Amino acid sequence: MVPKNNQEPLLNKDCPLRQVINIIGDKWTLPVLYVLTQGTKRYSELQREIPGISKKMLTQTLRKLESDKILRRKVYPVVPPKTEYNLTTFGDKLIEPLCVLADWAEAHQDELQMICDRRNQSK
Repeated sequence: MVPKNNQEPLLNKDCPLRQVINIIGDKWTLPVLYVLTQGTKRYSELQREIPGISKKMLTQTLRKLESDKILRRKVYPVVPPKTEYNLTTFGDKLIEPLCVLADWAEAHQDELQMICDRRNQSK
């Protein structure tokens, strides 16, 4: 499979699509991004709004996304500490293609559920 613009084939580790998948492909990145599409959030709000995420995983995910320039972290010099997170312009531009992917997933929900069920049965 080659992207429409005939640039880097997907087999090349430097392919832009593979780089994006490396950024968003873990368990917690998409839920964090989803919550941040609703606006600036404090750490405690993110933890409350993402069911099942541990403090350790939330911290790791936020640090990775900050390092990848997907989100911005702002620390206020107050006691107790106040830290807020929001999407950067770069991160905001990622949301539209993710919405297209979400629409595809919703349109193919039944097939995707069968695939997941089959995988779970084979474990």
